[in-house]
Amino acid sequence: MALLWDTSLLLRKVKDLRCLTPRRHRVKEKWAATRPKLPPTRLAVHHFDATYSTQLGQLWPSVRLAMLSERKYGALLNNFSHNAALTELKAQGCVDFISEREKDVPSCLEEKSEEPSDVSMKSSDADGEQLSLSPNIKCLVFPRGDVTRFKPARPDKNGLLGYYLMDAASLLPCLALDVQEGHSVLDLCAAPGGKTLALLQTQAIRFLCINDSSVSRTLRLRKVLHSYVPKHFLTNENLRITSFDGTKWGEIESNTFDRVLVDVPCTTDRHSLMEDDNNIFSKNRTGERRRLPQLQLELLLAGIQAACPGGEILYSTCTLSQNQNLSVVEQAIYQAREKDGIHLQVVDLRPLMRMFGNTFHFAPDLHLGEMVIPHLAANFGPIYMCKLKRLT
Repeated sequence: MALLWDTSLLLRKVKDLRCLTPRRHRVKEKWAATRPKLPPTRLAVHHFDATYSTQLGQLWPSVRLAMLSERKYGALLNNFSHNAALTELKAQGCVDFISEREKDVPSCLEEKSEEPSDVSMKSSDADGEQLSLSPNIKCLVFPRGDVTRFKPARPDKNGLLGYYLMDAASLLPCLALDVQEGHSVLDLCAAPGGKTLALLQTQAIRFLCINDSSVSRTLRLRKVLHSYVPKHFLTNENLRITSFDGTKWGEIESNTFDRVLVDVPCTTDRHSLMEDDNNIFSKNRTGERRRLPQLQLELLLAGIQAACPGGEILYSTCTLSQNQNLSVVEQAIYQAREKDGIHLQVVDLRPLMRMFGNTFHFAPDLHLGEMVIPHLAANFGPIYMCKLKRLT
């Protein structure tokens, strides 16, 4: 017993002498192990809680809950396919939200602020008028509150799938672009291809240029198109697929297109919250995430330069972030005027809200553009969009 006591006393004295041991010879104790890494999804939640709770206020808890829940999809009908997808989907209880759009203005929209932005002027001829939507675009959704999943699309006798599953709110930028017969259109950041496919459904475009800076994403885009569009259509001289740096498009083709869709890379909020794979909140992508607003600005400016005088540009993202939405548009309007001498007019998209206010949940009181925010009963989005008209 005395031996054990002497041993413990000796060990205590040795521990007390650690301060006399040179630092280079000290050994880390277990409690000094590195802190466990947080997964990207957890980092995204922390970032959004800090940012969007301030930006959205009382709306954030319900939006947060919706974004962490299973999202709703829409089935974009493929007019190039010859199967009975429309009849089958309607038999399951789906409705075409475009043809079933509202004719009257919901009361909640009548109170929306009508104050114009300090950096631009609202389009006077757009206020109160409805957009002329293409009758060829059809997108079916399950009723509000119904979370039934769509079955995978089946190919027809030519191997073309009957419909494309996408967030139905992602179709709104294509509808807002208001493509008319004979227009030339540029889709500047086209992959993975849902919006491109929607534009092709109009069957009104004279020339369509599809671009994405990533070669791998462009290959994925081509695979999507080959599953939905006849081969002879894809080899037509009126369709062009490229993999150029979109920020340089103003130098490649300026003053050319009647319509330009600029659906920029963003934090992709839903994916960031739900998937660790390819998540922009990964530690090794921190620099890329911080550079996003500058990249988005350069892409939008390139799209503005590519549009012809009198042409229209539609900027869109799938994030709630003000830094990637309103701030980018404000800077683009200012820089286009000050550096390039291009004057822009913000086109009022409230008619779109009037049409689809019962299908989607829109954010209130945005002074530039409109935004679909997720809601448990209508779990689409987020989608931000702002339409600019290049003045002659």
